[in-house]
Amino acid sequence: MQLNRKWKIYVIHHSHSDIGYTERQEKIEQYHADYVRQAIRIVEDARTGSRPEWQGFKWTCETFWAVERFLEKASPDELERFASALRQGDIELSGTYLNMTELIDYDIVGKKAKAAGEYARSIGLSVNSAMTADINGYSWGYSQALYDAGIENLLSCVHTHHGMFAIGRKQTPFYWETPKGDRLLVWNGEHYMLGNDLGLSPGAVLSYTIRDELDTYGTATDHWKLAETRIRRYLAQLESEEYPYSFALVNVMGLLRDNAAPNGDVMAFIRQWNEKHGEQVEIEMTTLSRFFEHVRKQTAPIPTYRGDWPDWWTDGVVSTAVHTQVFRDAQRTLRQVKRLANGRVSLDEKRVAQAEHQLMMYAEHTWGYHSSVYEPWHPMVHALAVRKEAYAAEASRSVYTMLDEVLHERGEALLAAGLPFRYKVINPYDHVFRGVACLYLESWEPSMFPNGFEVYEEADGEPVIPHQMEVVSRGNQISIVIRLAPQEERVFRIRPNGSKPAATTSSTRLRGNDRVSDLMDLYESKPQNGIVLSENHIESAHVCIRWTSSDGIVSWIDKATGENLVRSGSIHGAFTPVYEVTQAPSEAMMADVRRRMGRNRKGPDVRRYAGRLAGVQSVVQGELYGVVELRYELEGTSHYSLYLKVYQDIARVDVSVRMHKDSVWDPENMYLSLPFRSGEAEDQLWLHKTGANVRPGVDQLPGTCTDYYCVQEGMAFLSDRRGLLVAAPDTPLIQTGPLEHGRRLLQGQQDGETGHPLYAWLLSNYWETNFKATLGGFYEFHYRLQWGPEWDRPEKAFRQCEALNAEIPSFRTSS
Repeated sequence: MQLNRKWKIYVIHHSHSDIGYTERQEKIEQYHADYVRQAIRIVEDARTGSRPEWQGFKWTCETFWAVERFLEKASPDELERFASALRQGDIELSGTYLNMTELIDYDIVGKKAKAAGEYARSIGLSVNSAMTADINGYSWGYSQALYDAGIENLLSCVHTHHGMFAIGRKQTPFYWETPKGDRLLVWNGEHYMLGNDLGLSPGAVLSYTIRDELDTYGTATDHWKLAETRIRRYLAQLESEEYPYSFALVNVMGLLRDNAAPNGDVMAFIRQWNEKHGEQVEIEMTTLSRFFEHVRKQTAPIPTYRGDWPDWWTDGVVSTAVHTQVFRDAQRTLRQVKRLANGRVSLDEKRVAQAEHQLMMYAEHTWGYHSSVYEPWHPMVHALAVRKEAYAAEASRSVYTMLDEVLHERGEALLAAGLPFRYKVINPYDHVFRGVACLYLESWEPSMFPNGFEVYEEADGEPVIPHQMEVVSRGNQISIVIRLAPQEERVFRIRPNGSKPAATTSSTRLRGNDRVSDLMDLYESKPQNGIVLSENHIESAHVCIRWTSSDGIVSWIDKATGENLVRSGSIHGAFTPVYEVTQAPSEAMMADVRRRMGRNRKGPDVRRYAGRLAGVQSVVQGELYGVVELRYELEGTSHYSLYLKVYQDIARVDVSVRMHKDSVWDPENMYLSLPFRSGEAEDQLWLHKTGANVRPGVDQLPGTCTDYYCVQEGMAFLSDRRGLLVAAPDTPLIQTGPLEHGRRLLQGQQDGETGHPLYAWLLSNYWETNFKATLGGFYEFHYRLQWGPEWDRPEKAFRQCEALNAEIPSFRTSS
């Protein structure tokens, strides 16, 4: 095949870090530490001439996590030899710590992005380039974290299985503008094993991105024929697409697996190729920084794009929803620990770093053993799963131990006989907090107040603060509504009532002896408990929520404006559950039916069911709030209940979803409808993502995913005059695309079709390899909604979401 120009192929040789896909996590650590040793030996043998065919060998450390594993075990001699290879340019560090999902928060991402550079500076070097592999995107804040760590260049080796590259083409550069207006040069690369498809790694030939008559795996019958044919075809294809450069970048692995060892024979093949074909197609093994130096010298214009780069592959996190919930709570609590300790309590930075490491390991992109779906009983599937889950568990244990210690330093009293009923409440934020604080009595302690009790502030003793007590698993929860200035702490006490409140045998309001509330009051008066509840609605001073047996929650009236905060024409009512299942033809096709789903994450024959409201029950009615349970019937579950906690004096509703999910092997999805609006005719959906607030379908790169997003604290519908926010402490995925199977729209293709009903994506097991195969079990997920004119900017809305997601610190104190 004749080529029309002289070509040069740059080759990046590396090992893709997949923590637990091909082996046990601790075995992967051992492998990667040894791969650095192997790379050192290869470059030394090449430089000394003992293996002249390896001269020109370069090795790129894809992740600094792998380098850390080497540094932990290396001898002084190995440390010096590694540093020498780095200084000579034979081995290079990537500024990437790990290939991540979007679960991790900005504080930890920013800290870990600096790790490679800090080590490099210790040996007199710097790191200005990073690469990722096998992931399909990054939260916008990741670009800022890299830039702030000194990274100027990013190689993105996307994997388009169930995903897609950005910008509409690969092998192309663009500048990615960060949230603060800085710029990273990105090379939008090919799959990280394209070099194996092209035949650059003898004995490790792949037919994955290239499928042709030369299809092979491992050792090709005629390796040179395969390489000559595929390399020329590939370059000819670039020419036919009016590709502006005379060079291309290819990644290659030394073996046919993720977590592969370096292979000097890749360089031996390159030398042989150049001797035979170098006048037409020259191949050079290089490093990230050298490649980007070459790109920056080109004269072809490089476009700039600004916005989020949503990851197609973060969806694995909802295949292990309980442990993701534990992870998110630990990550959020760690931020709270740092706030509470700030300037008052010294933290052990080593313990903080260890907790952050555990959080990083859980949020890393690998979500299980490669055969988890087609042999879910395999011991390795279970072993790797519990190790993955243990990262979240260990992070939670470590973080809560630090929280206990910090609270004790701030005055928390441990359980003891005769402990006074005295409570300290702390606002750890740098902004005013107005909301609910919870005080707790042990299970037996209410009996110490036979006539009841009252809550008051210790500073003045008056006035008595309205409260509401509810029995919960922790004991007796006493809720109060308070306002605290930034960093303010206040002390509250509980004391006995002077006399027992009078009671009558029954209410004189409209309620029959059957205790069914299905009539409206004849008189306009505020009920004594502040909450009105009937069989089809619940109402407070701020909101009236109505439901029907056929459609669930159909209206959510903001009583300040009279506006319905549920969008008209919504397919499903607010918080209606939606269950999907695509049945496999047989057990033997459990993986294959998933493989064919592509970016739909369901089959064309998907069966979709909406929950049907089956009953309503009052749970709690009190002075501050009322709770109602809505029971649903839903396929795929044996129990499903929705709890609405409606506050009387705050425009706020807390929602809890409880379910018992059946164990099903077929691919499934579970969603929760969120068809809300701000109440204004023109509002905008905002999402809180790692390091940035974004408008989906607006603030993102062309050609990126528009179906779903991974959020940190929640979402908000905002206008210039008012807003509604939805804090989501437990479930990170928000579905914005249609649920129906069909062509998926990329950013730039919407043609105004951005108003699809929104859903929280609760659960999924659709992936054919390393997702957890069954979603069966018990779950409880929470959401907290507030609305009003004060929530008119994303910064304020998500600051409040964060405060709602983390319970404000309050504890028993004796001093």
